[in-house]
Amino acid sequence: MQTKRRRAGRAGMALAVALTIGGMPAAARGASLLVETDWLAPKVADRHVVVLHVGSRASYDTGHIPGARHITEESVARPHDMARGDLMLELPEPAALRGTFEALGISDDSTVVVYAAGDTPLQSATRIVFTLDYLGLGSQTSLLNGGLAAWEKAGLPTTAAVPPVPKGHLRARPVGPVVADAAFVQSLSGRARHVLVDARAPVFYNGTEPTFGKRGHIPGAVNIPFSSIGDARGRISLPDLKRTFEAAGVHAGDTVVAYCHVGQQATAVVLAARLLEIPVMLYDGAFQDWATHNRGAVEP
Repeated sequence: MQTKRRRAGRAGMALAVALTIGGMPAAARGASLLVETDWLAPKVADRHVVVLHVGSRASYDTGHIPGARHITEESVARPHDMARGDLMLELPEPAALRGTFEALGISDDSTVVVYAAGDTPLQSATRIVFTLDYLGLGSQTSLLNGGLAAWEKAGLPTTAAVPPVPKGHLRARPVGPVVADAAFVQSLSGRARHVLVDARAPVFYNGTEPTFGKRGHIPGAVNIPFSSIGDARGRISLPDLKRTFEAAGVHAGDTVVAYCHVGQQATAVVLAARLLEIPVMLYDGAFQDWATHNRGAVEP
């Protein structure tokens, strides 16, 4: 009995050490990529947990999860000028991204929880999750399932108060291998077990409606519409995701490369693939880059 107790004690100490590696306290660890309101509710006062409200400033000022900081997709994208032909929603340099997230109080020991406000689609929140993953914070970042609507439905409080935000510190680290360029997409026909996924609505995938002056999709792509990732309330179901991916011909052992119009909608598919433990990359230039820069053919 004493031996068992000693073993249990050593196991408990090992677990405690594992949960504080890198200075991150146990209270801030243990989050999965997708978390529920009952996981987040007792942690909003934890200084190591940073909650990001994705939506309009008006939605944030009306009411947000206590302690949440406001963020938009545009704040983590390069400035662009459509008249110059710039690509929309492109990732900035890592140093610029670190500065943006540090201003939101995010540090190397933070656990970040991202949620979509009531006026915000799921893919806006998943774009923020993707950006944090690109910056090397993917294992420390979660999406709140159902967003602010789920929080309010659970009867949890919101506030209009803007919290004080101490500046965070993020060390420079290599960016994650989560971005594909046009050359990589062009090479997919010669890569085994790689599946190109078009995350746009079917009317764009099948060419019924044009986008960026062209109809159809990149040759070889299958269609998993971004709208199929969550339900009407923005909630995600893993069994449903598994069926959706299998119906599209994506299985365990494949690597997904996802694209959409400009790199927003496809991040919902990226998150879904990560939840299913399928390796995934985002063609960040997306159909805008493919069509406007004549990267290759399109097919209906």
